[in-house]
Amino acid sequence: MTDWPQLSHAYGSAEDIPALLGRISSEPTAELWNDLWSALCHQGSVYPASFAALPWLAETAANVNRGQAVNALALAGAILAGDGQPHGAGDVRTEHSTDITALLASVNRHLRTATDRTEYLNLLEAMLSFEGATGWNEDLAWGLTNEEYEVSCPGCETSLFIVLGERGFFSTSDDYALSDSTTETLPLRPASPASLEGTGRRLHDTASTDGQHEIAHLLTYVYGNATCPDCKTDFSITDQISTDLTNTQ
Repeated sequence: MTDWPQLSHAYGSAEDIPALLGRISSEPTAELWNDLWSALCHQGSVYPASFAALPWLAETAANVNRGQAVNALALAGAILAGDGQPHGAGDVRTEHSTDITALLASVNRHLRTATDRTEYLNLLEAMLSFEGATGWNEDLAWGLTNEEYEVSCPGCETSLFIVLGERGFFSTSDDYALSDSTTETLPLRPASPASLEGTGRRLHDTASTDGQHEIAHLLTYVYGNATCPDCKTDFSITDQISTDLTNTQ
């Protein structure tokens, strides 16, 4: 039995969490889910109460209601992505191994039936979190959904946009959305699917198997290389995303 008043979340005592979970179970709304996110994963920060909610999230993810399940999977993935933060909850992956196994089974089931691109990317990101992948995956869904990543050049430290999607596949140090046609850009160089390894191969193969061929194609660029327009340094896009993420933590 969870002693919620002894746990904390973003706003103090977690004594209010059981009532909030009950309300979401009986009458789910976007507002209530936002309240839960705000308390348990406030701007990416997690707390003892965040991990205490994993059993409920795993049970909800097994729900036949797809909307409820997807919400639970996204939140659980975000919580577990923060397991390395100072949170006072102990070894959460060992303590909640049964819940994580159940969450992984649910996310794989819903990945195969996702039709919305944003939903698929959020579930893909949650999958990485449940599997314990480390590195830059916290920004995976955001970057692919918004068709850009912001990184620093490893050579001259200039801030760069890595753009991929309808606007093209290029790197630039200019604010291309506000600039005219004179913006200097350099084309990205995608990786060959056959050359992908590790997480890159896992994600590409998963997207291809699930029929998400556009996302699989985008991933070859994400796992490819870029050149800084300012100093002409060549670099791995994923390596730089991971480096920048590490430096900001």
